This record gives sequence, structure tokens and C-alpha cells, in this order.
Amino acid sequence: MKFKITKPLVLFSALLLSFSASALKSDTQQPINVSSDNQSLDLENNIVTFTDHVVITQGSILIHADKVTIIRPNANDGNGKEKIDASGNPVTFQQQLDNGKLINGSAGKVNYDLGAQYLVLTGNARLKQQDSRIEADVITYDVQQQKMIAKNSGKGRVKTVLYPSQLQQK
Repeated sequence: MKFKITKPLVLFSALLLSFSASALKSDTQQPINVSSDNQSLDLENNIVTFTDHVVITQGSILIHADKVTIIRPNANDGNGKEKIDASGNPVTFQQQLDNGKLINGSAGKVNYDLGAQYLVLTGNARLKQQDSRIEADVITYDVQQQKMIAKNSGKGRVKTVLYPSQLQQK
């Protein structure tokens, strides 16, 4: 399986890799639509912030958050890649997979560093595809290494329920 992250909002689809199916490839080619009650732009620091009832769509991707901040480094920083922080009560997202199934997820905070290609969901993080699910305090995903780690911070345990027959169905 080969994946190419080409747009900031595809960060949520990186989570889908752990469920043995790929996100709709056409999503990355679709326009990104953002609506919110408020938006602010800090030109000097290259920061755009969307607040209050933020809804983001791109193809089959649908994201709801209370606040989304996109930070684009200055050209002199060398990295040149955005960092995206989303927070909510909770942040929720869904995306259709190539096989037509939906992936759903939620967390209190979602952070994605496009330069490092590293994604972190914190605060009651959950991923669900049909009846299969993962629940933990923190779920991290290294996009390049295609490695996911789910962990709890001392309280409780990571919960995973897998239905292999559902995950393998086309």
C-alpha cells in the first residue's frame, strides 16, 4: 500500500491506514471548503485560525471542530510545511474508503506536523470502522513509517475490538 499526503486536511485520512484500507484517492484532488463563525489571519506569523462551529470538507472528508489553527512557517524557516492543530468537544471526522466503507474518529485535540508527517490524537481518542474500533487517551501515527501507537496515561487500558471479516470485505 502506498500513500501520498498532498494536502493538509488529508491528515485525518492517515489514521485510516491502521484499518487496512485506503482513503479515497480522489479526496486529495478536491477543493478544501472551510466554514466557521469566525476566522482570523496573522500575516506576519503565517497563522490562520478558524473558530466556533468549524466545518471542513474535502471530497468525502468531513471534519467538525471548535477551533482549527493552521501554521505555515516562513520561507526562511527551512521546513516549509504546515502544522495543523484542531480542538473540540470533540473534534470529529469521517472519510469514505476506496471500498465504500466509512471511517469515523474523534478526539479532544488533533495535531499534525506535515514536515515530520506525524499525527497525534489526544483526549479520548477513538477510531471506528463498522464495528471495529480503537479507544485510547492518545493515538499517534507516523505517516512515513506507517506505525500507529495507542496508549493510556496510567488510567485504564487501550481498548481494541476488531472484526477481521468486516475489515477484509471489499
